[in-house]
Amino acid sequence: MALPFFSSGTRKRDQIVAIDLGGRITKAVHIQRNGDAFVLLRYALLDAPLYEKHLSSEMVTEHLKSISQTLAANTKLVTLALGVNDSIVRHAEMPRVPVGDMRQILKNNTKNYLQQDLASHIFDCYIVSIPETPGPPEGARTASVATKLKVLVGGARRQLVEDLQAAVKDASLVVEQIVPGLIGPVNAFELAMPDVFSREVVALVDIGFKNSTICILQAGDLILSRVVGIGGDALTSGLAESLKITYAEAEGIKVGMPTEVQSNLESVLLPLGRELRASIDFFEHQQDKTVSRVFISGGSARSDFIVQSLEAELLVPCSRWNPTSFLRLSLPPQQMAEAEQVAPQLTVAVGTAVAAF
Repeated sequence: MALPFFSSGTRKRDQIVAIDLGGRITKAVHIQRNGDAFVLLRYALLDAPLYEKHLSSEMVTEHLKSISQTLAANTKLVTLALGVNDSIVRHAEMPRVPVGDMRQILKNNTKNYLQQDLASHIFDCYIVSIPETPGPPEGARTASVATKLKVLVGGARRQLVEDLQAAVKDASLVVEQIVPGLIGPVNAFELAMPDVFSREVVALVDIGFKNSTICILQAGDLILSRVVGIGGDALTSGLAESLKITYAEAEGIKVGMPTEVQSNLESVLLPLGRELRASIDFFEHQQDKTVSRVFISGGSARSDFIVQSLEAELLVPCSRWNPTSFLRLSLPPQQMAEAEQVAPQLTVAVGTAVAAF
């Protein structure tokens, strides 16, 4: 479910560079497809200027050039994932019409379908399910039945999409797709853990810099998604404040988490755990289904203590998962040695990449 706000329409490609335009760290991957297999050729983690306000187009272009040089990819095709502050993902009921017509309907009447005026946005739609329409009784006249489709809608500001297209072009690259980053973990999880994806009710939690997302899947369908305004930045800042140390020092010890400072982080994690638990409770009440497991990704997921603390708060088994587990690794030696540790940070980029093939 790529939900591209922009797509070049190119159908044949065997390589792609996917860039997760995150808050503080930009994550990028270069992936090649060999038949039914995917190969990770290189990844990059670069300090991102993109969380700064009023970022100029020239700075975005230079940042994209730096990513391209770091990856040393022999393709100019890139697909971009937008953060949760720059994109929306909503469920909606739409008329039974082609997707192109749905996009036009949303453009003209977002308030009716999305309960929000988003006139300056562009949209794409993914049909979640098509309800069965019972046939007419025997002998009765046939009549057209106006049924609604359950649709996942992605959207972003038109000006932002156009600015990014221009920045990619100025970086001598070719933009293949621009998509909402929230979908990335879902796409990667489907390939990394296909049996769990298709059979179980699970929650995917991705802890970003400023925000965390939770996506609840039921037998392969994305039923609920929510953005929580607490991320790794809040955890680091809270730890720095409680220990009276610098932000940089707190960031350095957050993942390793020495036993003597664990109690300080527990109080910082509590609000995040409560917000995630509220989303799970809402889903379970609405769907009368129980979330069996929670899978956590993002930079903070590298900490065993953070994963264990969230499990204690959510009262659901929690574990870190590897979004690169379905990929064949063909990395430079240094990256090969660090790949497993870095993997949780690459979740959105990997999921964005595979959706482009």
